[in-house]
Amino acid sequence: MNDGTDATAPGAKPPESLGEHLAAPSTRRAMLVQSEVLSAVRECLRDEGFQELLPPLTGPVTDPGGRGAKQVDIDFYGHRYKLMTSAILYKQVSLRAFPKLFYIAPNVRAEPLETATTGRHLFEFHQIDVEMADAGREEAMALAERLLVRVVRSVLDRLPETLGELGRDPGFFSLLLKGGFESRPHAEAVRELVGGGHAQDPGAEIDWKGEVLLSSAADAPFFVTGYPQGSRGFYDREDPQAPGTLRNFDLIAHGGFGELVSGSERESDYRAIVTGIRESGENPAKYGWYLDEARLGLPASAGFGMGLERLVRFLTGLPEIWQVSAYPKLPGVVSA
Repeated sequence: MNDGTDATAPGAKPPESLGEHLAAPSTRRAMLVQSEVLSAVRECLRDEGFQELLPPLTGPVTDPGGRGAKQVDIDFYGHRYKLMTSAILYKQVSLRAFPKLFYIAPNVRAEPLETATTGRHLFEFHQIDVEMADAGREEAMALAERLLVRVVRSVLDRLPETLGELGRDPGFFSLLLKGGFESRPHAEAVRELVGGGHAQDPGAEIDWKGEVLLSSAADAPFFVTGYPQGSRGFYDREDPQAPGTLRNFDLIAHGGFGELVSGSERESDYRAIVTGIRESGENPAKYGWYLDEARLGLPASAGFGMGLERLVRFLTGLPEIWQVSAYPKLPGVVSA
């Protein structure tokens, strides 16, 4: 790959040579954008009073995940530990020390093999993981919007030549920069998809194809709220005013780039957490250390995870997510 535009066909796989990938102009430009994103994220969240912590890489349990993704086990001195698929459980517990915190968190998820061709999934990736005590869904959504607007504005202001070299038109972000993102309930999004001929399950998360369809029809990012109970993790809080619906959200980018952010109000009641674990088909004993902390008392909170590589891909306009990772690992594709 001698030029970053040579391997941008949908479904293209990373080159066999890691050095060739790193030396490609598109990779180098994407890394410049990534660096600016990280700087802007830290500036924004520190200005808002958040403390950055270094996240755990392993633990006795992790986010149970979904959509067919599997956890990766390791031998921790005779104990079965997990590589983090998400540090969400650790975020909740850590709020006792820091009521507003964030991680730049590495995650590992063994996604289904078919996700290697979505252009949006990696085996190793990073999340901008944010949590705040005594906050609700609307506060988390407002923060996710402010963060996205600030990051995009920073990249546009500081790296105009880099974006130009990538062929990215600043006008693509004009409505985003105005803020005021629209919001629609999950049920409404489902009706829109079904009405357009897409067979979306009303009791499940919006599937990948559905995300792309909704995203492609939009001119600015928008929120989808209130996913049905059972479609997300046990830590998402049920809406007391709308039983069977969760107090959660996704932030969907425009232009066909799909979900950038997932977040929710967290369940903090010990008994409700145990019930949620059981209803998800898992054994509460597996979550022993977390439940011990929950029994002591978890702060009520809300937060979100913003995919770093997905955000960089959105900013650069590159079609494949591996193009915005220095060391890309696609599900099922053996690489360095």
